[in-house]
Amino acid sequence: MNAPREKFSSRLGFVLATAGSAVGIGNLVGFPVNAAKSGGGAFLLVYLVFVFFVCLPVLMAELAMGRHTRSNPVGAYSQISQHQQFWRLTGILKIITPFMIGVFYMVITVWLFGYLVMSLSGQLEYLASPDSFDSYINSPYIFVAMLLVGAMVFLILNSGVQRGIERAAKVLMPSLFIMLLVLVIFVLSLDNAIAGARFFLVPDMTKLNAGVINNALSQAFFSLSLGMGILITYGSYLDKRDNIVKAGSMVALADTTVAFIAGLMILPAVFYFNPQVNTDELSDSSVSLIFVLLPNIFLTLQDTIGYFGAHVVATVFFLLVFFAAITSLVSIIEVPVAYLIDEKNIHRKRALKLLAIIGGALVVMSALSFGLLTTFTEFMTYAGQSKSFFDVIVDVFYDTILPLNGLMVCLFVSFRWKHHHLSQELRLGNNSYAGSWLEKYMSFSLSSFIPVILLLIFCNTVAQKFFAYSLLGF
Repeated sequence: MNAPREKFSSRLGFVLATAGSAVGIGNLVGFPVNAAKSGGGAFLLVYLVFVFFVCLPVLMAELAMGRHTRSNPVGAYSQISQHQQFWRLTGILKIITPFMIGVFYMVITVWLFGYLVMSLSGQLEYLASPDSFDSYINSPYIFVAMLLVGAMVFLILNSGVQRGIERAAKVLMPSLFIMLLVLVIFVLSLDNAIAGARFFLVPDMTKLNAGVINNALSQAFFSLSLGMGILITYGSYLDKRDNIVKAGSMVALADTTVAFIAGLMILPAVFYFNPQVNTDELSDSSVSLIFVLLPNIFLTLQDTIGYFGAHVVATVFFLLVFFAAITSLVSIIEVPVAYLIDEKNIHRKRALKLLAIIGGALVVMSALSFGLLTTFTEFMTYAGQSKSFFDVIVDVFYDTILPLNGLMVCLFVSFRWKHHHLSQELRLGNNSYAGSWLEKYMSFSLSSFIPVILLLIFCNTVAQKFFAYSLLGF
């Protein structure tokens, strides 16, 4: 007989844990980079519209599926569809997707851990040197850091939902938020920082175009962990008395707030570092901004706050991003863990050991993709470019499969589970939901324009990533 299913002890614990899954490198760096390259305030305005009018309905639908079935994505799709093979396979794709995303996310988290240690030990000048990043990611120290980060994730997940995931989130998320606020206050006091804040906050609608709209939707969708099975899994730990609408809205608000505050930190810092900055020259890569540009920004602070102060700021920042990465990584790995516990009746500790062996091998292969081993550095060629093993995982699972998974949620809720069943689930713990404008909007949006938007993104991503062709003309 299976043990009783674990639950979050409170709505706050759920919100912090789920926000922890959503808040990550994409919020703290990816969002500011996209904002810088996509019109600043115009991007922010469109992003906010997409979060609350497109992404939030999908978020609540995934939470409702999880709580209704008390199961992981495979169990949720299987139970509701009465074990139809097609939908079960859809659920399996939602197990594979976060597992593979966890592989490349683990590599980036390991890099962050190394930079945190080096900034803490007073090596900021080394981190700001042109070749430091390539040197570090191809050094043997990367594998030592890998073991340490893996042990942290294992310990949190092995402790279970309440004592592990929820307890860690209650410490890490408020700490992250406080550190972020402190850094924002400091950055806004710097010369020319207000110019960066103005660029970020004041919409210039002349910059609004199809590319800005596409970038804003993609950032909003990925930022909230949609399509990864995390929300279905975390929803399965909710009590029937919990208000999904309120809890889901709080998660979206927390995630968006962190992204917004990160924009107030990064963009003014960039304008301080280079008052004549051309935002078109900022790298498309969040990784480049974290590991190449920011150490140089921190190094220049020595003239203002001294050697010790600059290292403190750098250490606090990398600690902040590392916290965000750990909370996201924990939630990502919890999805396949829950699958093994629910569907294969495997004990949590054994499930973690199994995933550590398989995932560990893939993480090592990814870490070797940056020049250490040609086999993985030049793993595949498509769209006229040579791709590493790391690149292939990002292109296939993060950029391509996520919008497909989101599309399948909309189709499943609309045409298999049916909206009246979704409404029944959302009414639990929320008597005011019945007959509300939100209930009508959920029913309309999930079966009309949201799946159309996600289908367009999926098709355009496939065309761009694998055939170097844009269906949408940008």
